[in-house]
Amino acid sequence: MAEPIYLDHAATTPVRPEVLAAIEPFFGPRFGNPSSMHRWGREARAALDEARSRVAACLGAQPDELCFTSGGTEADNLAILGAWRAHRDAGRTALVTTPIEHKAVLAAVHQAAKEGGEERFTSMTRDGVVDVASFRAITNANVSVCSIMWVNNEIGTIQPIPELAQYAHEQGAFFHTDAVQAFGKVAIDARAVPFDALSISGHKIGAPKGCGAMFIRRGAVIEPLFHGGTQDRGRRPGTENVAYAVGLAVAAELAVKEREEHWRTLEAQRDRLEALILEKVPDAIIHGRGAPRAPHVSSISVPGTDSESLLMALDLRGIAASAGSACQSGSITPSHVLAAIGVSADVASAAIRMSLGSLTTDECIARVGEVFPALVQKARGMVAA
Repeated sequence: MAEPIYLDHAATTPVRPEVLAAIEPFFGPRFGNPSSMHRWGREARAALDEARSRVAACLGAQPDELCFTSGGTEADNLAILGAWRAHRDAGRTALVTTPIEHKAVLAAVHQAAKEGGEERFTSMTRDGVVDVASFRAITNANVSVCSIMWVNNEIGTIQPIPELAQYAHEQGAFFHTDAVQAFGKVAIDARAVPFDALSISGHKIGAPKGCGAMFIRRGAVIEPLFHGGTQDRGRRPGTENVAYAVGLAVAAELAVKEREEHWRTLEAQRDRLEALILEKVPDAIIHGRGAPRAPHVSSISVPGTDSESLLMALDLRGIAASAGSACQSGSITPSHVLAAIGVSADVASAAIRMSLGSLTTDECIARVGEVFPALVQKARGMVAA
């Protein structure tokens, strides 16, 4: 049987061997608590401080602007709810976001609404990009927080974050961007783009699940979600996960170092994959294709199939893909992202996401292109039955 093919890197990535080697000592002899004063504690503190500096440098930030978290979901919630709660007493109660955000952002905005906030959503183009005019129309002096993702996790479209962040600042609003799918793919520099907060997740770039970070610009005010300690300047109290912070630093540096080469490789592979599919299944639809996209995500609908049937057919041939966000797993429902950009329910229900990364080879792409038409026919037969 042929080797299995993993095309779900947007859901998670394998831990890099360099990362594994870096974190291993912290599960053994370097086990100290970084808040302790003795030699074990001082050693842990030094490793934590170094990791913070290294991750911050990858974002063009200062070490005191970097807060370690358990991942992107926590970072999104901390940024959005923390900023909104800090500013609501000043009369700014509205929050601006898009209807295509990750559920972590949408849920945080919904929670703020339950606490008295006003939700405002931008319009989207058919290709999955923020309508800038609509963003400007709803972002005014009543807005406390804007949260716009940099790269969409389902269709890969890149949002005009520099322009949006600048306008939000002109209106006096706090601007956050979920960069979970952007970090390591697009250039990110806090010195050049005026976002106030930014979220990243370790397991999307070869670090373990359960680690992430949030950039919070000097002078920006947020309320912590947790209480009980002074760690991370009180923004995220609790004993720090030194091992995973060290691992995140290694993964982040490698992602930034390899970014341009990685982009070229993945873009060529994605374009080849889509060309093969369209050549052999000409009625297939590539979502977001008319917009700037990150190179690792391809969202494809095949009329006459449904997501579940096509994913099952792929899996039986050893090919792993997904129906969209990993957080949607367990209940395949039409994508809220595709619905928001005007895709009909029947086409959205047939969408699958193939996402490329470190395990993707040219041979993988060729094999998927070869077997895809037969799998489509099988999926269509399952739906018809």
